[in-house]
This record gives sequence, structure tokens and C-alpha cells, in this order.
Amino acid sequence: MAFSLTTWNINSVRLRLPIVEHFLKLKNPDILCLQEIKCLEDQFPADAFRALGYEHIILHAQKGYHGVATISKLPLTEDYRHNYCGVGDARHISAIFERGGRRIRLHNFYVPAGGDEPDRTINPKFGHKLDFVEEMKVLRSDAEADTSSILVGDLNIAPLENDVWSHKQMLKIVSHTPVETEGMIEIIRAGNWVDLMRQNVDPSEKIYTWWSYRAKDWAAADRGRRLDHIWSSPDLGPRLQDIEILREARGWERPSDHVPVTATFDL
Repeated sequence: MAFSLTTWNINSVRLRLPIVEHFLKLKNPDILCLQEIKCLEDQFPADAFRALGYEHIILHAQKGYHGVATISKLPLTEDYRHNYCGVGDARHISAIFERGGRRIRLHNFYVPAGGDEPDRTINPKFGHKLDFVEEMKVLRSDAEADTSSILVGDLNIAPLENDVWSHKQMLKIVSHTPVETEGMIEIIRAGNWVDLMRQNVDPSEKIYTWWSYRAKDWAAADRGRRLDHIWSSPDLGPRLQDIEILREARGWERPSDHVPVTATFDL
């Protein structure tokens, strides 16, 4: 039984609704996880998604900032959101869905970006990011009996050398500093997660999901980073059929700086 799931930092769902609708008509995933929706719950364009067959929507919303949404053709239950770092930001939501006789917990994350200076003594945003990452280390893929797990989102860390355009030049740039990359690798190890985007792609190969707005010609410069992730519990790893990074979406009209990443499974 085929199942597909997409994660996408949309950088304002209302502003970019036309390209989201275009994507859903083009790729038709079973579940779409959005980050940085940047609106309150009553402002979310739910009717537009329902018109495309996505009847099940759960939100963790916040005015003007952050916010995550899980939009599904499949029923979602046990809606839960964790208040990471106790600051009240809308950065996490999870729910249960069932497919192919499996019960699956789906986590949708937007990890703090961390500002520009990788020093928590002068940059509180970086300190907040490190604290958030530390709290994520207790999140296990096998936390619930008889339940598989998938974790997706904009995690704002490119953990491996070839998850950035230049490992050497990025070592002191927020998103690829050693303290961040080591923290993410520890989340994966401690939680027994599988990094599905790298499962069938050799670490020597470049993978990007984000290209800066600051580049005059993002495609020509190609200075990307892999900031968006799809992980799973080990039992789902062998069920993965494909990962698609829709690079062309970075060139769509009024694009996000992130592109949609879709995992397809045989469940």
C-alpha cells in the first residue's frame, strides 16, 4: 500500500497558498506537513485544503511567527503539541494516523534558526536553539508500544559535511557549527531514529533543501543546505521507496527559500 508524506517550510501559508495548491495538484501526497505558517488558527486557509481533499487538519499556530500545520487525507488522532523551552512558541505538533494496518506517530517540527552569531553568550537566539536541541534528545522513535514513528520538519541544522555547499566555509555559520551538528547526530542516535534522506544516498553526495533569498541567482550559485529532514523509526526504513526533493519549486513565483521534500513508502 503506497503512502506519501511531504514536509515544507512554506514561509507564510497565506502568502504562498497558490504554490502550495499547485504542489498538491502536482504531487498529491497523503499528508503535507508545513512549517512557518505565520498565522493564527482562524486565519489558516483550511477551506482551500479541504477543497483539494485534505479534510483532516491540525495546527499549532502563532500570530506572525513560527507555526506548524499537518494537513492530511487520512484521519488524524491524538493531537499533541509540546512547549519546547517553555517559551510558548508554536514549533511542534504531533498526531497519530493509520495506514496499511500500522499505527504511526507523526511529529512536525520547526526548530529555531538560531540567529547569525554562533555564540550563546552574545546571541540569545543561538542559546535558545541549543536548548531546544537538547530537549529533543529525549524524543524516541519507539516511545509508544505498537506504534511506528515519523519525524519531519525544518530542523534548521545541516548535520553532514555534504549537507552544505562548503563544509570548511560553513563551520562557523549557524546551521552547520559543530555544536549543532553533533547535537542533531545525538538526537538521532539517542532516539533510535533513521535519517531517511540519507538512507539510500551516500554521504559523499550533496543534498540541499534550502537556498538563501540573498543569492542573486540561487540556481547558478547553488550554495544550498539540507535543513529539512524526514526521519523514522527503524521498522519503516525498509519500507521507504523514494525521497524526492522538488528543487524546481525554489524557482516558482514568490517561492519559499525551502523546497518540498516527499517520502514515499510501501506500507
